[in-house]
Amino acid sequence: MKLETIDYRAPDSAEQFVKSLRETGFGVLSNHPISQELVETIYQEWQAFFNSDEKNDYLFKPETQDGFFPASTSETAKGHTVKDIKEYFHVYPTGRIPDALRKNITTYYDHANSLAAELLTWVEKYSPASVSDKYSIPLADMIDNSEKTLLRILHYPPMSGNEEVGAIRAAAHEDINLLTVLPAANEPGLQVQTKDGNWLDVPSDFGNIIINIGDMLQEASDGYFPSTSHRVINPKGSDMSKSRISLPLFLHPNPDVILSEKYTADEYLNERLRELGVI
Repeated sequence: MKLETIDYRAPDSAEQFVKSLRETGFGVLSNHPISQELVETIYQEWQAFFNSDEKNDYLFKPETQDGFFPASTSETAKGHTVKDIKEYFHVYPTGRIPDALRKNITTYYDHANSLAAELLTWVEKYSPASVSDKYSIPLADMIDNSEKTLLRILHYPPMSGNEEVGAIRAAAHEDINLLTVLPAANEPGLQVQTKDGNWLDVPSDFGNIIINIGDMLQEASDGYFPSTSHRVINPKGSDMSKSRISLPLFLHPNPDVILSEKYTADEYLNERLRELGVI
């Protein structure tokens, strides 16, 4: 299996993108409409934020899940016992954001949501009728004005060499949501698991945007679109001293959207969050 980079502007980009999602769980787009200058500026702004003590003024609120999550509260991936090596900040439309960082990050949130809605129309267009008939409403309508969609600014700090045995930046996991939209990070490390169990580097050329399927789309499509395991591995050698910033947008439906005969979006999300120990 090989992950090909697809030119967003190509005449057959939608068809090729959905084919990649179907075969690998991932799609990688170049020449997309998200401003690379904006992404670079956000990386710089938030790197400075994570390097500062100001982040501690925004400690997350358990009831709203917005704000800063220090490394001590980092996630432990399902099926693992060691916390990931990361800290992060949750941005929601109505959540807390430092004033100096608000303009660029909310602009990115809006632009990434618009692209994601377009990509969902691609997914629906190239779903077989037997699959699209299962969607309770058009996929793009599922996220319309959703306040559940989460933008996470992830900071993977430099490695000291004294990390807990077995700890990596992000242990193998699947995402909960419909789609995840991710500009290529400022450092490589993202890998996807192939059907034969091997790990494949996701193309991380700066300027690409990476999209992967989440469990909710897998549920809504009755398994036609697979939610694929992925991870972020630790750097080696001189790269150990480098931080890594990442901007995944986790696309969530409105809570009352019917995903399948078994779940609404809210029921599915709460079940998974309980499994992860978040609620």
